[in-house]
Amino acid sequence: MTSSQDACYISLLGLAEYFRTSSPPNIKKCIQCLQALFTFKPPLKVEARTHLQLGQILMAYTKNTDLARNHLEQAWMLSENINNFDDVKFDTASLLAQLYQQQEQSSLAKPVLRKAIELSQHNVYWHCKLLFQLAQTHATDKEYALASELLAVGVESTDETNATYLKTLFLLSRAMIMMIERKTGDVLTILNQAGTMIDNAVQNIHLKEYLKVFFYVLQVCHYLQLGQVKTVKTSLKQLQQSIQTIMAPNWPADEQIFGQSNTEMFMWLPKEQLYVLVYLVTVSHSMMAGYMDKAQKYTEKALTQIEKLKSQENKPILAVFQIILLEHIIMCRLVMGNKSLAIKEIALAKDVCLSSSNKFLLKKHSAQLHCLLGLYAMSASYFEHAERQFFACINDTTERDLKLFANLNLAIVYLRMKREQELRQILDQVQQENSQCSNSQALMGSFYYVQGLNAFHKSSFHEAKRFLRETLKMANAEDLNRLTSCSLVLLSHVFLSIGNSKESMNMVTPAMQLASKIPDIHVQLWGSAILKDLHRMLKEPALETEAYNNHCNFSQNLIADQMKCTKFPEHTLISWVQGDPPLPMLSQEILEAPPAATIQQQSATVVRLPGQPGQQVIYQ
Repeated sequence: MTSSQDACYISLLGLAEYFRTSSPPNIKKCIQCLQALFTFKPPLKVEARTHLQLGQILMAYTKNTDLARNHLEQAWMLSENINNFDDVKFDTASLLAQLYQQQEQSSLAKPVLRKAIELSQHNVYWHCKLLFQLAQTHATDKEYALASELLAVGVESTDETNATYLKTLFLLSRAMIMMIERKTGDVLTILNQAGTMIDNAVQNIHLKEYLKVFFYVLQVCHYLQLGQVKTVKTSLKQLQQSIQTIMAPNWPADEQIFGQSNTEMFMWLPKEQLYVLVYLVTVSHSMMAGYMDKAQKYTEKALTQIEKLKSQENKPILAVFQIILLEHIIMCRLVMGNKSLAIKEIALAKDVCLSSSNKFLLKKHSAQLHCLLGLYAMSASYFEHAERQFFACINDTTERDLKLFANLNLAIVYLRMKREQELRQILDQVQQENSQCSNSQALMGSFYYVQGLNAFHKSSFHEAKRFLRETLKMANAEDLNRLTSCSLVLLSHVFLSIGNSKESMNMVTPAMQLASKIPDIHVQLWGSAILKDLHRMLKEPALETEAYNNHCNFSQNLIADQMKCTKFPEHTLISWVQGDPPLPMLSQEILEAPPAATIQQQSATVVRLPGQPGQQVIYQ
């Protein structure tokens, strides 16, 4: 009887596999064969394994997640207390927790993973895999302290087994979590510890290079988070050299490198995705440094690479990279005075967010979308729309830098609308928050710039000079070129207002040189207006005419672009402030454009790192 049953099990399993691997696969018959096994009342292990297989197939090939969940829950219940059954037991726990996550029920995933971690202490591979997965779950729920504790447990576990490579992965992952928590001192301590291990303890040259890329990505993001654009250059160069090594034609495939032993089967990201990520952090650096042309060039290359990878296998992480790159290029377009492309790309970013599974990206990036729409509306002089967008951003995020960035731009909106009380409230609030915690050098330099701009508008020229010199000190220390050019042109205007033409010329000349390199059309517009007045004061009619013509060209380009973008249906996105953004519509009422006006005082846009790479612990 037992022999006969065994023959039935083997036959049904063989048939199920035949139908699964047929071309095209016949998943319905595959599932029927597996379900037929239960009619023979199989042993506990066979029953548990079959439930796991059904759960795997339903998840991979169908949308019937409820049935998949039912089978996985039964597999977990049956296998949980069976000894020497690790692969089925822990594979079930991992897959079931993943399914709970997809259904946005992480509260159900966590106890399953915790129990599996407790049961897997004898199995290094599964113990570490489950620790990573539970840490990821807590990080997704913004429970960073718990995630950090689990990764610390991972470090201790690998110490006992001398798994140096795996220990370094846990250390780097913990540093990443601490970056999100803004524990700057702890980040540096752990990065230094991991860096020493990479240099001295990891023997496999291929694994060492992958760890270097992970290490340098975190180091670059850490410095950029602090607004230290100049300091980061050495690390960025080393990162670019490491990725070139990994992408070389003679470098082995990932499959050959990972999997030599149980403790070396983990990787942060495959090399093709690392390649895109390095482009992304390079774009971040270029934007912060004020090299818009470079940012644009690297963004285009990265987006091309993403499309290539999507055509092979459309992994969710690719959409994350795409949305972050779009956020950067949109800010680049606005600086360069190309609002018509910016609003098209904001609409594209919105569509990418909407198309993600369970609108996951929309939940993560809606605040950034509102902020970008606020910048767009502000640059087009739709100040009331800009105000509403910045408020939507502030209310939609818990991220400190994004709130500060939105508040600084909102302050400029209030300055332009002559709403002094609201402006003062924002500046006082930012001042108070700054006294309690350290912020990015770029953002704090911008805070002084906004105060200088406010003092200038109130004709408090001495105070304006004091604030702007503080901005210049911070901007020059870290090569924040756009902040430097904005500060110089405003200082030039301050000196022009008090009749000091020599100092005004000394400021506006380097401002215009920097602005043309960036290129920043708004600073060029402002600077050309100042030059026109200076040359008139100095009785230099030819140079005055040249400056006037330049000013007219910049102004006409901006006005023409604004008239163009207000005719796009995407322009109406500036009215979206809550709920899901509208789907693409071709026939919407176009908002009436504000009267064309020459705008001289412009915002010092500070490039943030929206949804920084490294804000998720990603393991495959």
